[in-house]
Amino acid sequence: MSEAKASLPLATVFLKVGGMTCAACSGRVERGLAKLPGVEKAAVNLATEKAAVTYDSSRTSLGEIVHKIEALGYQVVRDKVEVKITGMTCAACSGRIERGLGKLPGVTSAVVNLAVEKATVEYYAGVSGIADIKAKIEQLGFGAHDLTDTAAVDREKEAREAEVTRQRLRLLVAAVFSLPLLLAMVLHMLGVMDSVAHFLMNPYLQWVLATPVQFIAGWQFYRGAYIVLKNGSANMDVLVVLGTSAAYFYSVANVLRQDPDLYFETSAILITLIILGKLLEATAKGRTSEAIKALMGLQAKTARVVRDGRELDIPIAEVLTGDIVVVRPGEKVPVDGVIVDGTSTIDESMLTGESLPVDKKAGDQVVGATINKLGTFKFEATKVGKDTALAQIVRIVEEAQGSKAPIQRFADVVSAYFVPAVVGLALLTFAAWFFLLDAGNFSRALVNFTAVLVIACPCALGLATPTSIMVGTGKGAEHGILIKGAEHLEHAHRLTTIVLDKTGTITKGEPEITDIIPMAGLDAATLLQLAVRAEKNSEHPLAQAIVSYGKQQGLVPEDPASFTAIPGHGVEVTVDGQRILVGTRKLLQDNAIDIAGAIGPMEELELQGKTVMLFALENQLSGLFAVADTVKANSAEAVAGLQNMGIEVWMITGDNSRTARAIAGAVGITNVMAEVLPEHKAEKVAALKQEGKIVAMVGDGINDAPALATADVGFAIGTGTDVAIAAADITLMRGDLTGIVAAIRLSRATMRNIKQNLFWALVYNSLGIPVAAAGFLSPVLAGAAMAFSSVSVVTNALRLKRFNPYKP
Repeated sequence: MSEAKASLPLATVFLKVGGMTCAACSGRVERGLAKLPGVEKAAVNLATEKAAVTYDSSRTSLGEIVHKIEALGYQVVRDKVEVKITGMTCAACSGRIERGLGKLPGVTSAVVNLAVEKATVEYYAGVSGIADIKAKIEQLGFGAHDLTDTAAVDREKEAREAEVTRQRLRLLVAAVFSLPLLLAMVLHMLGVMDSVAHFLMNPYLQWVLATPVQFIAGWQFYRGAYIVLKNGSANMDVLVVLGTSAAYFYSVANVLRQDPDLYFETSAILITLIILGKLLEATAKGRTSEAIKALMGLQAKTARVVRDGRELDIPIAEVLTGDIVVVRPGEKVPVDGVIVDGTSTIDESMLTGESLPVDKKAGDQVVGATINKLGTFKFEATKVGKDTALAQIVRIVEEAQGSKAPIQRFADVVSAYFVPAVVGLALLTFAAWFFLLDAGNFSRALVNFTAVLVIACPCALGLATPTSIMVGTGKGAEHGILIKGAEHLEHAHRLTTIVLDKTGTITKGEPEITDIIPMAGLDAATLLQLAVRAEKNSEHPLAQAIVSYGKQQGLVPEDPASFTAIPGHGVEVTVDGQRILVGTRKLLQDNAIDIAGAIGPMEELELQGKTVMLFALENQLSGLFAVADTVKANSAEAVAGLQNMGIEVWMITGDNSRTARAIAGAVGITNVMAEVLPEHKAEKVAALKQEGKIVAMVGDGINDAPALATADVGFAIGTGTDVAIAAADITLMRGDLTGIVAAIRLSRATMRNIKQNLFWALVYNSLGIPVAAAGFLSPVLAGAAMAFSSVSVVTNALRLKRFNPYKP
């Protein structure tokens, strides 16, 4: 079954959904999409207003997914791009391009203007992108240049600003007509009965004033309620419509009956306050995604490339892999590449969070969006477009911000049942007051009914988790901590045990030869020459230390006649007809080679924290090589920080026990797993988990992939360029371990923020409903409280923006 499932042509799309108002909305979209045939998973984030849908493309289509979202009463936001096209000669050309672009997944319309040689394409950004559009045009035999995403087109920002503008206009209409009603209510409460009060309390005037508020400013609530009820569900709109309509229509009936009990001000002021809350909420939510906007704003707009011997300034979208790019002092590096000429100092703080500039020379890698501080240099572009480090960071952060943390499931479950339950409670409240508590008093029962409906809107509950996740993951990216999903951010705060790989994690991973001890009649020069040839083709860091040292001594090694790498042990080679073994004591023992003469020197070197490799020529021990790997400057500080947080720290390495304990002791680690082969690291992590520990594994993201995947949370120490390390859950762009401490601090701060949000959202509803049911809360006060509850949750989440994970 699992094999068949794995073979399905699954696709994942990210769609921007507009029109959601509360957790019930996002839950309804999720449930609606889940019912479509072939949809494996649907996750909708209320704060980012994005839907992530994984589906079987052979059973359902993107169009059906979009249609379903729109049928549920929401909008799927499209992006737009303009592309300049060269090579068209007639209408047949433009028609062919339109048809070709129309076949791209996610493209909803493509209009090509032959006269101005321009294509305007609308598409779903989570499905296709500008690079796909350009590639399709070029595949059809035309040129695509000067790609401009309309106004860099931040359609998401555009949509949010449009929503803010709409709510502002609605608020203006509502406020203008509600203020006289509010004034009348205040004058009545104060007992003022002058001519102004009499005029404002005229029933027909109040009816005229309340009607535009109810059906113009409040039309969005009626429309939303109709759509959700038509689809067999309920949300905040239903509660607002029920409450305000009850007050409005009861007042209308009383006007016609000439009954003095009117509640026009209740319905009008309620709608005004709720719109004010939605306006403030939309404005505040815009600030939660500032991290993405800031990251995207870092990219250079143009690049200076060398073509046909001339330097040309071209849009960054036109830079190709292999182009030679020139960067002058003060300019941004446009794309990723390798320096071929010149030296400089580059500010990489946008990538790693590290403020100190980094020296660069020929052969070193440079990353797009970093800033060249000093010299001019040329580099060869190796990664462009969506493959650059910055593009990958943006994608990781976007996906993390759109994902759901496990803690959010609680809010989703509550929200799914909340609105129907509230309607039931409101009806029960009405019945209790009308038939029992104040028998026959319809007005009193209606007021309390309305107050219960309004105070119970679950907006704050739906926003409690995603807003904090958005700010937390964005804050992490600012400090070089890339979190791939909300679940990893949540798991990190519960960690009890950290397992650190030694080489490249605790140490720099750049071992150097410290001692050469020849034996069996060989001199040091011959021993080194043979060892360099033996290790020439090995990729192991210890082998490369021997080769590098040999080259420093002027040796030019030839390839061995045969070469066999023995993972975790060493190498076996043939040089000039002689069999050579280089590696661990176990390698030699397995080949029945006597190593008794090496035991003493080995133990002495290992006590100094050095790794010893044995060299055997023709089945005879012939020498020792001692290699030392320097501990990173911040490793001891990071270990101490983890231990102070109550986390148990382990070191895992393939080194022998003495060397491992010497390195571990230097950084304050007492728990050591030594002589562990790479393929057995995952087993060691699994064993710790079986003891009931919540385990994180920290490694380089390549050799340690199985262990990273086995751990509850996998941390990869990034190099600053290859950020998409598939096996890791959290990638640390800085090369030191303090990033682990910072990531856990960030996780704890974010989870604390989420719990605060959930607590206040639940307390607000839990206390507010009985207070309203008991008749101690007017509908107007309930509306004000409800309107500002969502704003308070978002504002609390925004406090995380001031949090620095690197400062205790």
